[in-house]
Amino acid sequence: MFAARLALLLLALSSVSLSAADWPQWRGPARDGSVPGFRAPAVWTPERIRTSWSVKVGEGHASPVIVGGRVYVFAREGEQEILRCLNLADGREIWKDAYAAPYEMSLAARKHGKGPKATPVVAGNRVFALGIAGHFSAWDAVTGRVLWRKDFGGEFKTTSPEFGAAASPLVEGETVITHVGGKHGGALTAFDTATGATRWRWDGDGPGYASPVIATLGGVRQLITQTQRRCVALNPTDGRLLWELPFTTAYEQNSVTPLVVGDVVVFGGVGQPTFAVEVNGGQPKVRWEAREITLYMSTPVAAGTRLFGMSDKTRGSLFSLDARSGAVLWKGEGRLGENASLTDLGGVLLVLTTGGELSVQVPAGDELRAVARYPVSTTPVWASPAVAEQRILIKDFDILTAHAVEG
Repeated sequence: MFAARLALLLLALSSVSLSAADWPQWRGPARDGSVPGFRAPAVWTPERIRTSWSVKVGEGHASPVIVGGRVYVFAREGEQEILRCLNLADGREIWKDAYAAPYEMSLAARKHGKGPKATPVVAGNRVFALGIAGHFSAWDAVTGRVLWRKDFGGEFKTTSPEFGAAASPLVEGETVITHVGGKHGGALTAFDTATGATRWRWDGDGPGYASPVIATLGGVRQLITQTQRRCVALNPTDGRLLWELPFTTAYEQNSVTPLVVGDVVVFGGVGQPTFAVEVNGGQPKVRWEAREITLYMSTPVAAGTRLFGMSDKTRGSLFSLDARSGAVLWKGEGRLGENASLTDLGGVLLVLTTGGELSVQVPAGDELRAVARYPVSTTPVWASPAVAEQRILIKDFDILTAHAVEG
């Protein structure tokens, strides 16, 4: 009897089970900023949101992820990058792994710190993370054992772009995909999740700072992202190029994650119009452009036929667009901040600014109306929040804080 119970216990401890309520990757389960199953309070009073715990985890912009009651957070202490696994209930550390990751920032990137910037992804009892200097690692999600690690020093002239590697990995089947290498020399690459062996690579451009998404357009499943100078779609099975469009921003800062809305893909960037692309017969066509709306790093969210986001114009302002036509429906007041992360709770939006304010915004027609504002940090917040199990996790300069929300 004891042996049988011990076997069941070991089996339970040997896996991390994904559920619909988890937040396992960049921008959530669907990589679109939407939260399934969240119970939003009818009234957002101060009593409805409370701080559960705070843990110092190190600096960086990587967002936390949540799977099976565990939190995985990727950060830096000194010249090491560290992946920590914490208990979601109380912030207790379950395991951590650190490795040497010296990194010299370019002058243009100094205010953003030494990273890391890419958000980990959890799938199949494994965690994958891309460091700011290009180290790519896989861990056992339960024990923290390193499964494989790569640094690409012998493959590319540089192993990260000018502002540091920031493309959050994506798991597709038995492969994990990310863009490795540096300026004018990199490869969007699929690695075997178990061994790290290269399954395919596309070296048509260097990496940008955007993270890839998967979508089916025109009946074709495709991997879509921004690279250093292009918007591209690849076959996620073999890496074959499906289509591409030239796209460049000042200082080659392509950093906005593509957003799929119905049958179009929305792209944007610094100083460039936000635009939507439709794909017919394998050929991309720009359906609309919104010249009044330009994006820095903030990716919009879709709510029905409307897009809500933050433009970098007027020092940061919220907006809504018609996703079908690109018509600007509303623009809010400016001076919101350098960047903001938007999260859709289903009828309610969370807006987290670099200034450390979390606001609750409710659609009122085509506009957004703030119904509550919460100060959540006294240091800049560049990481996006993770939302799962009625908790909002926010990573600021070096502290991860869990806020419990009473639905």
